[in-house]
Amino acid sequence: MRLGVDIGGTKIALAVLDRGGRELLRHRIPTPHTGYAAAREALAEVILRTEREVKEPCTVGIGMPGLVARDTGIVANAYNTPFNGQPLKTDLEKILQKEVRFANDARCFALSEALDGAARGARVVFGAILGTGVGGGIVVDRGVLEGRHQIAGEWGHTPLPWMSAAEHPGPECNCGRRGCIEQFCSGPAKNRDRDAHGESRAMALFTDRLARAFSLVINFLDPDVIVVGGGMSKHDEIYTAVPPLLRKYVYHADPRTPIVRAVHGDASGVRGAAMLWPPS
Repeated sequence: MRLGVDIGGTKIALAVLDRGGRELLRHRIPTPHTGYAAAREALAEVILRTEREVKEPCTVGIGMPGLVARDTGIVANAYNTPFNGQPLKTDLEKILQKEVRFANDARCFALSEALDGAARGARVVFGAILGTGVGGGIVVDRGVLEGRHQIAGEWGHTPLPWMSAAEHPGPECNCGRRGCIEQFCSGPAKNRDRDAHGESRAMALFTDRLARAFSLVINFLDPDVIVVGGGMSKHDEIYTAVPPLLRKYVYHADPRTPIVRAVHGDASGVRGAAMLWPPS
């Protein structure tokens, strides 16, 4: 059995998949914010409790913001969790007495949708999460692409292409730079434009900026499909208005990259975490 954990700033979700990929159970607890030690113990306890419920040892995969550095095992860039800057992988493996696999939450999302979701059967998949922030993950031949620095797919912290004079240099991002895609294509960015210009104008700006952002992905990766998740994925304009706009920006006369809504929604992260281990 495969146990997946999705760690966020406010909640920790767990799910267990059987050997056929069927979800057997799911748990959810608030993310503790009373210090690293307490959060680590709460995470270990809920994993062990879940294993007791299914009456069988499970492989454990964890998806979370940021990354676990290969050389040090330290969590990095997971600022909204109590695990940032801590040796979570080493500590958790000592408690559980087994290997634990970690991946960025956006990569877990992409893996879930590539294996048995909206991109099932596609060879190269780009998963885009549009929510409070903007994240991305790449799956090639059913495997997560991490890259040398474990940042493959981090398109949200790339500058928005083809900025107008009015857009340049762009709002300051929490990464310390200006003009990141996250500051133009996230939920808060769209709401900011709505407050300034009204809903219709804000949506027109959002879809054009998203088309530019996706064109960047298509030009350098040329994925077979782009799958969209996160709170903004509910907007139908992403799937109706953005594809025709790609012709303005993609380096191809007739771009036909499908842009599709995630099948598993909020469950994709925890499912993809479990899928970091292949079925036995």
